[in-house]
Amino acid sequence: MSHRRRRTLIGLTLLSALCAQASFAGIVKINVTDKSSSAAGDTIVVFDPLDSMPLPSRNSFAIDQIDKRYSPRVSVIRTGTAVAFPNSDRIRHQVYSFSPAHPFSLKLYAGSPRVEEVFDKPGLVILGCNVHDTMVAFIGVVDSPYFAKIPASGKADLDLPPGRYRLRVWHPQLRTAFEPQQIIVAREPIAIPLTVDVDASREAAAPWPD
Repeated sequence: MSHRRRRTLIGLTLLSALCAQASFAGIVKINVTDKSSSAAGDTIVVFDPLDSMPLPSRNSFAIDQIDKRYSPRVSVIRTGTAVAFPNSDRIRHQVYSFSPAHPFSLKLYAGSPRVEEVFDKPGLVILGCNVHDTMVAFIGVVDSPYFAKIPASGKADLDLPPGRYRLRVWHPQLRTAFEPQQIIVAREPIAIPLTVDVDASREAAAPWPD
């Protein structure tokens, strides 16, 4: 068998496996509210597989700087993701982080820097700007490919392969930590209502759930 034909067969096998996995995925409907029953946007929800972890992947992501704010303010990415930090303002910014998961500092710049930052360690990364103290953003870096940042509606859907998962939940202004839960996903859709205890006046970021 030729090398080219072998590569083609391997590619078709992987594609078939991915299609089969997708066809057997269970739909998980998430609804996150705070204790006043209002939608809790910017909540990060992570499903860590307990049976087997999918292979690592290389992804790209961008966090812009608009009107002296990071956009988005809250992000969640998988380990190995390369993040660009374009500056859409007409003034210069200097992006940095002292977080152990990924400390870095970009030189003062306008426009788009040529270098992307690859986040290869899980954890919480807090962004700042050395020029504008009010510019703060949060990046949750996770090993699992199954996650969501909850939008303003408080609702999100995920397609998860059947199996056992550890559910982690985080919000920048959590008053009390959300205890991780074990979730079993089957082929049938399931709904997961979540209530988070958010303190709108909290300034320091809530601890990241390990």
